[in-house]
This record gives sequence, C-alpha cells and structure tokens, in this order.
Amino acid sequence: MPEFVPSRPESADPLIRGRGSAVNPPNRFEKVGLTIDGEYLDEVAAEHPQGRQVRTQILADIARTIINPVESPDLPFCWTINPYRGCEHGCPYCYARPTHETFGLSCGLDFETKIYVKHDAARLLRAELSRDSWRGEPIMMSGVTDPYQPMERDLKITRQCLEVMAEFGQPVSVITKNRLVTRDVDLLSRLASQGRAVVRLSLTTLDAKLSSMLEPRASSPRDRLAAIRELTAAGIPVGVMTAPIIPGLNDEMIPALLESAAEAGAQHAAYTLLRLPWQVEQVFEQWLRENLPDRAARVMNTLKAARGGKVYDAAFNRRMRGWGVRAEQIGKMHKLMCRRYGLDKPSPPLTPMPPRGQGMLFSPQT
Repeated sequence: MPEFVPSRPESADPLIRGRGSAVNPPNRFEKVGLTIDGEYLDEVAAEHPQGRQVRTQILADIARTIINPVESPDLPFCWTINPYRGCEHGCPYCYARPTHETFGLSCGLDFETKIYVKHDAARLLRAELSRDSWRGEPIMMSGVTDPYQPMERDLKITRQCLEVMAEFGQPVSVITKNRLVTRDVDLLSRLASQGRAVVRLSLTTLDAKLSSMLEPRASSPRDRLAAIRELTAAGIPVGVMTAPIIPGLNDEMIPALLESAAEAGAQHAAYTLLRLPWQVEQVFEQWLRENLPDRAARVMNTLKAARGGKVYDAAFNRRMRGWGVRAEQIGKMHKLMCRRYGLDKPSPPLTPMPPRGQGMLFSPQT
C-alpha cells in the first residue's frame, strides 16, 4: 500500500515541504482507503511546525521495450520514450499523475517521490532501432514524465538514449521544463544539423514565486528562457509550450510569456488547457487551497467555464483546448500573440532516420 501522507485542506501550512502535492488521494483501483484521525494530524504538525521533507525513492523499472506507440488522434507524434515513470518536478496539475495508480500507488505525493527508472533504456533503444521493422519515424521524449527531471543529472538515462539516437541518426523531439537539457547540447546540435532534433521548453509563468509553488522542483522561468537562448545559439530549433494554461491563474500572462520566449529565440509556440483527469482534480484543488486560497474558487469556476461547465472533458480534440466562449477567448489570444511575436510558424518537420547501413553517424559520447 502507498504511504498515506496526512494533510488537511484547512491547514494554513502544509505538512510537506518542497513538493507539489501534500496528499496521497486513494487509488481508484483500490477498494480500501485510509482516514487519519485529526488528533494525529495535530501531533504531526506540532512535531514539524515548519513542515517536513519527504525524500525521493528510486525504483527499478524492468521494462522489456522502450519505444511506445501513441494512438491518440489529437497528438502530433506517433512514438514516445519515457526514461522515467513519475516526476520529481511535482507539478500539482500534471495530467500524467494517474499513471502511478497502475503500480498500486497514489497519483499524489507518490507520483513525485517514488520514481521508476528504466536503467536499461539505452540498451533497449539500440536493439529496437536496429530492427528491420523500425522505419526511423520521429520519437518524442517524453509523454508522461520529464526526461530532464532532477535525478537525470546523476543517472543520465536520457543522455544515454540521446547518444544512441545520435549514433543512428534517429529524429527526436524533446519537451522539458528543466534547463538541464542544455547539458546535452552536443548531441542535440549534431542531430539538429541534419534536421533530426527539436526542443520545446514548457513555460507557464514568468513569476518566480508562483513558479516555485506551481512547479517546485523545475527550473525557474529565468533559467528556462536562458535554456532557449543557449539551444538556439547552438543551432537547435526551439519552441515554447505555454502549458498548461490555467484559466483564472495564468491565461492573462499569455502575451508576456510569448513575448519573452520570442526574445529568447523560440521559433514556434503551442499551448494546452489545464487537464485534471481522475484524482488529479483533488491534488490540484488541494494545492490551490494551500497556496492560493483567495483564488481557488475563481480558478476552478473559470476552468469549468472553459470546459463547458465541467472540470475535465476527456474527449479527443476537446481535452487539449476545451470548448465554449472562455476557451475560444484563450485560443484567439494565443493565436494573436503568436502572430505578433513571430511564433506562428509550424514546428519544423524532422528528417527520418537513414536506412540501416547509412546510420552510425556519430560515436556515442561517454
């Protein structure tokens, strides 16, 4: 059973420090849940008046394959690689949180503190790229985790995968909210020189204080903009994802976000509307009550207004953008600002991997 981390919605100071979620909502696949007595919560709060820290646990993910097919019709890619499952960044809005429930864990604190690592990812990737059946289509890193979350600095699983891709000439797109991506500028620029790499930085706010609460272990907005500059200077096509747009919280920041991204060198931009599937709604609402209590009701009501009266709608082609007047206003604003700042160009197409025997372009860097 996952560890239950007590927290109270009415608490002015969450018991957990430095994390996006201070709760572990019940797993929707489990029939048994826990309720913690209020007196115990008071005792824990008395022992840790400044809150307490929860360490990150690294768990081995014994994967048999590494390239995952994508069948969603509203996504612009067909294959993904996820070196990790779970994400230390701890964003309370993360739509991928429910994936941890398949491990019998919670989509709350468990998702950001119990990280499954595919230590064998590079070996698996080499084997799969070597197959006659592989057609060299672009791969996106990553769909349900950030490939440059903090532990990547030491584990280097993403870098090892990029080394294999550079060797084979495998096209790749990367999306991250961590400046650590610039560490691999050598490999990405080699692939980009042949039209086989593009990087997108996720940018949700320019407010450093809000960013530290909303994305507690991700890079600061300043560092993400610096990453755009460094990647652009290295000849790597860079885009920006102003995602998620949270109505009532950061939708009014769209012009400033896009202007800053364009000044840093971004070439194109896209966005998605906040998605709160399953228990992620509970995690996000808890975060709002703890961090922005005076705006919590407004944010949730405005989100509903952008989703036809619902907190979430999973329908393809609507889940990313919402619908109704509010959603249309957000879409029009983003489109207008993209045009104003020259970010309305499409993402550059990636060149497929060369036929076997014509790859092996670069020697892996160790």
